[in-house]
Amino acid sequence: MLTYAADRLWEEAAYVAYYLHWSLDQVLALEHPVRARMIEEIGKINRQLSEED
Repeated sequence: MLTYAADRLWEEAAYVAYYLHWSLDQVLALEHPVRARMIEEIGKINRQLSEED
């Protein structure tokens, strides 16, 4: 059974990989603070694009 931390890691990896077209290995190579910042910035971009529509 996966723990919450493992589930969250998969969510983060999928999010970054989807938007940046990176491999799982590339995403997992990021340290957590860097990955978290990438997620934050991708979210900002998505919100800005949604507001423009």
